[in-house]
Amino acid sequence: MEQTAEKPDRLGTAGVAIDGTKARSIREEKKLTQLYVASVVGVTTDTISRWENNRYPSIKKENAEKLAAALEVELGDIVRQEEPEPEPVEEVAAHEPEPPRRGRQVAIVLLVLVLVVAAIVASRFMTPPPTATRWLPAHAAPGEVIPVQIRIRKGETAGRGIIVREQLPAGWRLVKASPANSAGQQPTGEVKWLITGGDGPVVISYTVQVPPNAPAQPALFTGSIVVHVSGISRSGTVGGNSQVAIGDWHWADINGDHRIDDNEIMPAYDLTEEMKGLGLDWKTIEAVWNGAGYRWDKEKKEIVPIPK
Repeated sequence: MEQTAEKPDRLGTAGVAIDGTKARSIREEKKLTQLYVASVVGVTTDTISRWENNRYPSIKKENAEKLAAALEVELGDIVRQEEPEPEPVEEVAAHEPEPPRRGRQVAIVLLVLVLVVAAIVASRFMTPPPTATRWLPAHAAPGEVIPVQIRIRKGETAGRGIIVREQLPAGWRLVKASPANSAGQQPTGEVKWLITGGDGPVVISYTVQVPPNAPAQPALFTGSIVVHVSGISRSGTVGGNSQVAIGDWHWADINGDHRIDDNEIMPAYDLTEEMKGLGLDWKTIEAVWNGAGYRWDKEKKEIVPIPK
């Protein structure tokens, strides 16, 4: 993390004049701490405080973009708005009209400028967002803790921070996540992550608990992924599996025959090892595999292994 406050760039490198008062207002409105924002941007809390108190005329554009990402807003939302100085009006004698040739030259220059700006804007919007694919088990039992994974490929947005949001089904509870989610589970059931830096693929693993009284019908997951490119937010939806059928099946019982056979035990083992420490019950899975199957106990609302 950066150890000293950022100094104005004196070598002519392009900087961004941020509105510290507005940044602080957004941070407080979203109930984010200076420590959290500082850890995301990669600076000290003292630097965040100096920015919010407008101690510097400008900061590095890279840090400004990270600050906007941490606050989950557009870069333009925290840039200082300055009123332009009025341009002097050149008085032209009425009897001396501008020659037609000069008028055409001005029109051509303006047209070229418009085309250049349009090309820049178009290139920003054409940058594809990263792709995210969700994996879910096909089914689960009420009260059971099940695994979920989201695999992200950054593509042309490699090296940039991304925001991932997941909307859990109503009543479902987040148990644990790796990497840790950013601000806990919201009352609406939303869970979000802020993934910074790095060029390779990213895997978000988390576990959720099915409500004990969950109805026997499919439960729906939805999600989105957002990346900031040159101050512009590009977003996409999380693809892959989105539904879990609720019934008397264990999540590792892929074919739903109330057994965990040799073809199902290895994928379950690999996944529980990969998600070790996130609350998956390996002992029950192993007991079902070693036994004659399992049954659903309606009174205790739990999976019960059947011994051989």
